[in-house]
Amino acid sequence: MYVVTGGAGFIGSNIVWALEQRGYEHIVVVDRMRDGDKWKNIAKRELYDVVHPDDLGDFLEDHGDQVKAVFHMGAISSTTETDVDLIMDSNFRLTRDLWEWCAANGVRFIYASSAATYGSGENGFVDDADSGALAKLKPLNPYGWSKNLFDRRVARMMETSEAKPPQWAGLKFFNVYGPNEYHKGTMQSVVSHVFPPASQNEAAKLFKSHNPEYEDGGQLRDFVYVDDCVKVIMWLLDNEKVSGLFNCGTGKARPFKDLAAAVYAALGHDENIDYIPMPEHLRDKYQYFTQADMTKLRQAGYTAEFTELEDGVRAYVQDFLFTDDPYR
Repeated sequence: MYVVTGGAGFIGSNIVWALEQRGYEHIVVVDRMRDGDKWKNIAKRELYDVVHPDDLGDFLEDHGDQVKAVFHMGAISSTTETDVDLIMDSNFRLTRDLWEWCAANGVRFIYASSAATYGSGENGFVDDADSGALAKLKPLNPYGWSKNLFDRRVARMMETSEAKPPQWAGLKFFNVYGPNEYHKGTMQSVVSHVFPPASQNEAAKLFKSHNPEYEDGGQLRDFVYVDDCVKVIMWLLDNEKVSGLFNCGTGKARPFKDLAAAVYAALGHDENIDYIPMPEHLRDKYQYFTQADMTKLRQAGYTAEFTELEDGVRAYVQDFLFTDDPYR
């Protein structure tokens, strides 16, 4: 049995898809469906159960001896969420509780950290799991702080030889894009935001730069296709001796204007971009550059290539967004 928290969400539902593709049975999704279209992310999957997060403890109590691995993707993932109590309950305490359960029951544990832990990047983007290195990071929002707080808790547990799962991995996801992100609203990838006007051959809007070192549209991000993230996770599943905190990006930063241009190219249109002022409340929390250092994952043995930006955007647009059914 494989348990995926946040399994109806973006990355989670793609993990569920990958597990099903491998022929695994008894896949369990843990998530809140609410009243939107999030259920469509898993509508094509054959599932053992869909469990509300409030019932997860009871479910694990009843089925704990059957669980082989927990993929913990569930979180408050909005970088603009201001309810820190809610963030702490979802992003720190639940993750800690699942870690402890997996450690006690000998279950493998793979969880979502985030590139938001790096803040503005003044300390670089190296996935150093040392407690001292993690303490130097300065996240720009409560979401990033909560993720770094748990990474720091893990680092301390490693240093003090506390109980740990037989395999554990934290993945610092960078700017992920791809199918099944449609429920995320304003937190969808820029690809998803650019697609509607681009599909009508109209102008897409990107933020102007308010940093003289970057031109408009020249802000840089490590954009990673969700399929690549899933491949990393499946590789970890196949290599149970590999544990640690790892970046999950491409190792290659690209400008937002390149991302937008790739959407227009995938549709066979000339690029058409208008630059608008960034809201003032975001300007002091904005990352102008992110780029994953992928050395550690490579040294652990991961050899697969990461999808080039233009290829990933083309696949997303042509295979999903520009179809009658955009869901995986």
